[in-house]
Amino acid sequence: MRCKTDLLSKYSTMKKLLFVFLAISFASCNESVSDLKLKTGLWRATLNVQDGKQLPFLFNWTQDQKMIIHNAEERIEVDDVTINGDSITIAHPVFEGVFKGVFTPEAINGVFVKPSLDRVVPFRMLFGQEDRFKTDLKPSQDVTGNWEMVFSAHSPEDKYIAKGIFTQTKDQKVTGTIRTTTGDYRYLEGVMDGDTMKLSTFDGAHAFLFEAQVKDSLLYGFFYSGNHWREPFSATKNENYELPDANDLTFLKEGYDAFDFSFPNTKGELVSLSDDRFSNKVVVVQIMGTWCPNCLEETQFYADYLKKHPSDKVEFVALAFEYTPTKELAVKGINRLREAVGVPYPILLAQYGSSSKQKANEKLPMLNHVLSYPTTIFIDKKGSVRKIHTGFNGKATGEKFETFSNEFEEFMNELVSEETNASV
Repeated sequence: MRCKTDLLSKYSTMKKLLFVFLAISFASCNESVSDLKLKTGLWRATLNVQDGKQLPFLFNWTQDQKMIIHNAEERIEVDDVTINGDSITIAHPVFEGVFKGVFTPEAINGVFVKPSLDRVVPFRMLFGQEDRFKTDLKPSQDVTGNWEMVFSAHSPEDKYIAKGIFTQTKDQKVTGTIRTTTGDYRYLEGVMDGDTMKLSTFDGAHAFLFEAQVKDSLLYGFFYSGNHWREPFSATKNENYELPDANDLTFLKEGYDAFDFSFPNTKGELVSLSDDRFSNKVVVVQIMGTWCPNCLEETQFYADYLKKHPSDKVEFVALAFEYTPTKELAVKGINRLREAVGVPYPILLAQYGSSSKQKANEKLPMLNHVLSYPTTIFIDKKGSVRKIHTGFNGKATGEKFETFSNEFEEFMNELVSEETNASV
């Protein structure tokens, strides 16, 4: 998935928001509110993004103090909740994003914070609201189908292509996803409000809002990522449109005949592809980051695969590129991911302080580029790179995910069944 960093970060605004929140929290600690509890049931949250827009999502608050986030058919369980008086902190089990606020039984107000990126987004949560988006008009357009999309068309540096896959129901609800060459934008859910399509998703790491005007087979609108990024997009309905093959985008540069790495694990021990543990085995190398939702879903897929297909002829290893500013925080993020998912293979710390793909290219000079987190490299028993798969199309892509799953298992079976020359 294409992850962007805003070059014009609003540090002063963030500091003011944090100061206000801390002041409210300090005042609330002096009140006698120890018996306060959130009402259980359906809640609606809104995050303040650019242009005065609000990014909504729904969640359930359970009897056992858990937040269950809804994005179409996706459900994300968040159980790291701390309550002190009328102050509440809600943290994702894997990602570092955290909600900090003050609450009454039917409302929470505060900020969503990503400390390593200095991002602060104001939010409000209200109990008992069932509509993700408020609508004023009956739908006048139907977006069901496949859409050939272009983002940031007028900016050569930021321009990229995508494929929108949407389904609209009679009650004007819209679900689907947007695929890019580097992955998908997860489970999107929203409505048609007159001729305006509104879609959103929140997964604990990324907060995405898409709004577009639709006219027959054309649409034009804006994509918001939190309150730090905004870009235009346009699309044409095209049922036959397909993105470039994910297996053709990343490859070994001329002059290199093998892939190699040498990075420390979370204990500081250096791990290299030349180590005995990888000798005469099929090796799957995952280039990823613990901050990346597509990487999380891919990691879950690989962990499940290894549980179902245990083999002493296969090794998986992940190379983590982390944006957290310190090694300690990067290691903490890796350990958090391993514990939450039950990752059975080593995750090495390839980089911290930046998730820059340019710097990743420097760490892995044998690749033509690191186009996406995640990227997977398949190496056979003889040490030859057999395939490099860019990005990950998760369950939100439906048929595309099923196709990937089947092709992955077939290719792994092929690699495992191959004989290797004992002299190699």
